[in-house]
Amino acid sequence: MKQLFGLLFLLLPLICQGSPQLTLNDQEYFTTPGLDVTVFADVYPDGHQTGVTIIQHGKRVAANGDIRLEASPGQWSPVPKSIQRSINAETQEITQTLSYPDHTKDRKGFNPIEYPDLKFTYQVRVQPLKNNRFKIVVDLNKPLPDDWIGKVGFNFELFPGELFGKSYRLGNQVGYFTRQPNGPISDVDGVFLGAELGRGKQLVVAPEEDLQRIKFESKTGDLVLLDGRTNHNNGWFIVRSLIAKGATKNAVEWIVSPNVVDNWQYQPVLQVSQVGYASKQAKHLVIEQDKRDKSASAVTIYEITDTGKKAVFKAPPKIWGPFLRYQYMVLDFTHIDKPGMYVAEYRNQYTHPFKIGNDVFSRHVWQPTLEYFLPVQMCHMRVEEKYRVWHDLCHHDDARMSPVNLIHFDGYSSKASTLTHFKPGERVPNLNRGGWHDAGDYDLRVESQAGTIWLLSAMVEEFNLTYDATSIDQNKDLVFIHQPDGVSDALQQIEHGLLSVMGGYLSMGRLYRGIIVPTIPQYVMLGDAASQTDGIPYVKKAEEPKSKDSAKEVVSDRSDKRRADDRWVFTEENPARVLHVVGALANAARVIKDYNPKLAKATLEAAQKLYQTNEGQVQGSAPKVFALTELILSTQDKTYINALVAMEQDIINNIAETGWRIARVKNNLQQPEFLKNVGDAIAKYQAQLQQEATQTPYGVPYKPNIWGAGWGIQEFGVRQYFMHKAWPEHATPDLFLNALNFILGVHPGENTISFASGVGANSALVAYGVNRADWSFIPGGVISGTALIRPDLPELKTWPFFWQQTEYVMGGGATNFMFLALAAQTMYE
Repeated sequence: MKQLFGLLFLLLPLICQGSPQLTLNDQEYFTTPGLDVTVFADVYPDGHQTGVTIIQHGKRVAANGDIRLEASPGQWSPVPKSIQRSINAETQEITQTLSYPDHTKDRKGFNPIEYPDLKFTYQVRVQPLKNNRFKIVVDLNKPLPDDWIGKVGFNFELFPGELFGKSYRLGNQVGYFTRQPNGPISDVDGVFLGAELGRGKQLVVAPEEDLQRIKFESKTGDLVLLDGRTNHNNGWFIVRSLIAKGATKNAVEWIVSPNVVDNWQYQPVLQVSQVGYASKQAKHLVIEQDKRDKSASAVTIYEITDTGKKAVFKAPPKIWGPFLRYQYMVLDFTHIDKPGMYVAEYRNQYTHPFKIGNDVFSRHVWQPTLEYFLPVQMCHMRVEEKYRVWHDLCHHDDARMSPVNLIHFDGYSSKASTLTHFKPGERVPNLNRGGWHDAGDYDLRVESQAGTIWLLSAMVEEFNLTYDATSIDQNKDLVFIHQPDGVSDALQQIEHGLLSVMGGYLSMGRLYRGIIVPTIPQYVMLGDAASQTDGIPYVKKAEEPKSKDSAKEVVSDRSDKRRADDRWVFTEENPARVLHVVGALANAARVIKDYNPKLAKATLEAAQKLYQTNEGQVQGSAPKVFALTELILSTQDKTYINALVAMEQDIINNIAETGWRIARVKNNLQQPEFLKNVGDAIAKYQAQLQQEATQTPYGVPYKPNIWGAGWGIQEFGVRQYFMHKAWPEHATPDLFLNALNFILGVHPGENTISFASGVGANSALVAYGVNRADWSFIPGGVISGTALIRPDLPELKTWPFFWQQTEYVMGGGATNFMFLALAAQTMYE
């Protein structure tokens, strides 16, 4: 049926006289060369990624066209519930029905939203017109209550990164889009917003730019232009018109006219590793070009010499075919193995310089993660780099036991009990040491701590990682970047992670779920981590009783006004997560046994006890297999070996999650039948992966979703490394090396940067880290990467506030990349 609709969409422009240039395609959006309009194809309003969306000359320039209850909404603002999307092929109209509130998000879920007492249903109708224009109409099922007149409106968000320095015309007013939000500021219903940038019936955006000019016309109320960054750092420019009193049918009617350059075509994009390749490594140049352009021109590979470029190879690429919205070509130049610097050229488009040589991974690749990113993310420390202080001693007041029966705004929750002997609000000792700030904020999640601990421990074991470029002094809470102290940085980082996880365990008798601030203003704070709390632990003590019958609780070292800023520690009942931590603890214990014997002994004892008390409560096989394999390596205990072998069928049934773990202990097992059966399952799985890898031009299984797939692909690569090491007859190194290349620039979309900041010729230098408000980065951090704007646009914008594209995370985001780079170095050095 979908194919019949697709054929109808393609034929309509030919059979309908006066048909508009914008037409529906089989992907269910309006398109013409140089312009695409999607209508609620995405489901991510928090990330500025849903509603009516404009893709102009290959770039997403406007999105989130929808009814909102605020002039400038933010992450926890009310969003509507999607009810139904319908397409009328005859009239070429897409209609989306929505309603307020969304009960699935109202004070529940991962990011709970508080909805007001307002209920209404509406439709957003979008229909193309002649000359590449389109009409947006909003119909309400009933008039808004009087209390909401002047508050509810239709918002269309304009992406700021494409508009800085460009002009606009709105009514009789002209101006340009400023780099930073400016005043004057006014109080609008308790929210401080910047004054309107203009008001009128017609707005023209970037009139001087043929590739960007868009005209918005309102047939109902005035258009208002606002700067949404005034009250939210991650806001966009907003075009808005209010719903009038009593309005229902045609409550909003806009005509939108994006300019389209005649015969526009997407320019070829050349994708090659930003770092380069080892001499004997497979080398493929991927070319991404307009989907209508199915021809292949010759590629020239140049060696860079003292006197300039010297052509060393010229050949046409092989036509790979369509993927997402583009046509792809691939050139294999593996035979070029002479050490040196090279560039590639195709249709006058050039790559960055890239290196060929077996020392390509030996410097400037994995090292920034260990030299910069991990130290900068360290909590409970002051982190210095010569003249720079990355952050001061932070969160020294950690942590108070969380309230009970609470749903936190960042996904944490508590039940009726703290699950410990600590009462809500009591300070839990030993939590003001160790750990790494997770992601672009400052909380500590136990899975992130454990994942980082395990990966660092695995790298020490696999690659004899002894690199030292940093001084870490736990006694003085000080870190000095680029000042060696004679101790392996990896061992010191492992110790730092264990101090947090074990500190919580030894104090509470169980693992913490996470440690996080109690309020949204603290949570969204950017800048020095030391500013998030005041560093002074909140403690209650009794005054001297005034009589035998009375005693009074008072706050010491803190005024009542600041008493709530200490972070909360959450606990949970989650045996699967506990076993994930067990695997990390067991690995770390054997790695640090010579470096810190006392901590190693306590860590292994904790791992064994946690396994014993949780293994019987876990249904899935993957967490248990992880815990068992690491316990086997640390203890050689036959009880663990027997338990692992007894899980044979579960392991085989879930081989993608368990096979690479078994690879770690293959040489420790003396059960030939078990190993044969697991090996057979590995062989089938690898054949499946090889087939999936052929479905993309990138040589790795890749099914893009809203979020960038970089983290998942590099985690996949680490798993493939272990598969290849244990079963080289079934698993080739190609998949984990292709995963590394994907991170380093061989990925879809026009932005070919390395996802690893500061790594390669061009990399992510504006990222969603803790310094994102400065449009900056942390070397060695690895962003989530190219995201999918549904249904088919790969996008990686230079914008510090897209967590789904440019966020850093702990627990694998950077350390998986570091692992892969070390694996490649070990293979070719």
